[in-house]
Amino acid sequence: MKAYERLLKYVVVRTPSDEESGKSPSSECQFKLAGLLKDEMTELGLSDVKLDKHCYLYGRLPATKGLEKLPSIGFIAHMDTSPDMSGKDIKPRVIEKYDGSAIILNKELGISMDTEMFESLKEHIGKTLIVTDGTTLLGADDKAGIAEIMTMAETLISKNLPHGNICIAFTPDEEVGRGTDHFNIEKFGADFAYTVDGSEVNSVDYECFNAASAMVHIQGASIHPGSAKGKMRNASLIAMEFHSLLPVFMNPAYTEGYEGFNHLTDMQGECEQATLSYIIRNHDEACFEKQKQDFYHARDYLNQKYPKDTVQVDITDSYGNMRMLIEKDMRIVDLVKNSMREIGLEPTSQAIRGGTDGARLTFEGLPCPNLGTGGYNFHGKYEYACVEEMETSV
Repeated sequence: MKAYERLLKYVVVRTPSDEESGKSPSSECQFKLAGLLKDEMTELGLSDVKLDKHCYLYGRLPATKGLEKLPSIGFIAHMDTSPDMSGKDIKPRVIEKYDGSAIILNKELGISMDTEMFESLKEHIGKTLIVTDGTTLLGADDKAGIAEIMTMAETLISKNLPHGNICIAFTPDEEVGRGTDHFNIEKFGADFAYTVDGSEVNSVDYECFNAASAMVHIQGASIHPGSAKGKMRNASLIAMEFHSLLPVFMNPAYTEGYEGFNHLTDMQGECEQATLSYIIRNHDEACFEKQKQDFYHARDYLNQKYPKDTVQVDITDSYGNMRMLIEKDMRIVDLVKNSMREIGLEPTSQAIRGGTDGARLTFEGLPCPNLGTGGYNFHGKYEYACVEEMETSV
């Protein structure tokens, strides 16, 4: 089975993670895809196929006889899709020989995408694309990675190609930042690994954001508006005031490259109480720490202006920039770049404006750069995958 055929099969299985859930996995639906993959891995003949209670799926392709002493290489992809947009009733559509014109995703709803809005489409003229119907995301993040890893395993087995020990893992909850909470590095068994969870097929990325989440809680005082003068403290208004104290242009809509941001992901409020949820991102550790201090300074200012403890800020670090560890030994990056050049690709490395499970795994002792899948515009209705790039990834 080709990689894109597997992708079409996997994306119809609904697997959104749930950031509000305290369970692991955060959503039971992820077990459905895990069960399907477990059966496929067993049918292919992989060894030590295990699905644990937290929805982590492991398998291994033992080394060819005589090559057992080679390093064990791992490949990892995540099964969940982003909760940012619906993943229910995904209806993928295949466009052959894309001609460069606007792609009508949904005529009835007037949803389309073109090269002016998404420049990556210019690079895929003449290629075969898989798109959405404009009402859901596609799920190529990261089911394209899963499809490519499975197809790689099938190719090695069916063509009897010599190889060292290959370790495979599919994880839950990457999209909500908990993809490695219960990852068993020892059980996985790899000396080093690659997450297959990027975009451009010639990318091997080993630099990512330093990341944190911030929760801002505001306690107001609800008083009848008819007698509120000098007494009411509207928590929702104070929340708006808090946000206005943060740097205006340190916002995803104004940043690119190495520029960090504070992203307001959710806000809820009424007069008595309000909450703001943020993610904080920066490649530079010193700038990252300053961004966190900006939150504390805004809190302290408002707690002086209003009664003490009106504003509470809780910041939790999520992952660090793996570059500081990967750069100490670049052999695993050079290895895959050489492999790319052997098949005619010119490899690139960019600073990821996001994160992968590989960042946390690197800090936990498993060096883990990130490889591209041929998927683009993740987390929304404009998501698409390039069939030819998926095959190249394999």
